[in-house]
Amino acid sequence: QVQLVESGGDLVQAGGSLRLSCIASGSIFSISSMGWYRQAPGKQRELVTTITSGGYTDYADSVKGRFTVSRDNAKNAMYLQMSSLKPEDTAVYYCTAHLNTYLGGPYSRYWGRGTQVTVSS
Repeated sequence: QVQLVESGGDLVQAGGSLRLSCIASGSIFSISSMGWYRQAPGKQRELVTTITSGGYTDYADSVKGRFTVSRDNAKNAMYLQMSSLKPEDTAVYYCTAHLNTYLGGPYSRYWGRGTQVTVSS
């Protein structure tokens, strides 16, 4: 069984910083891409950033220059450093990973349960 667990969400003032972590555990053979999504109240879930196993990253325009994603492949971990936070960054942040559980097995997407980030003005 595979689990993704996010941590690091908190209440922070506008202009502040937070670091989110995501740890994948269980019967994991290989993780290709990982990413962060977020969902604000009353809005659809949106992509924030993705990172491949080789470290290639992509960001939503709304967070470029403020957020930085990284990962530690040896630990099956991914991190999101968020700076210059704005009230509109308030959302539940979800970790996702595209992985397989055995050599040659199919890749599937897994999700964490989310961590709340609240930015006060």
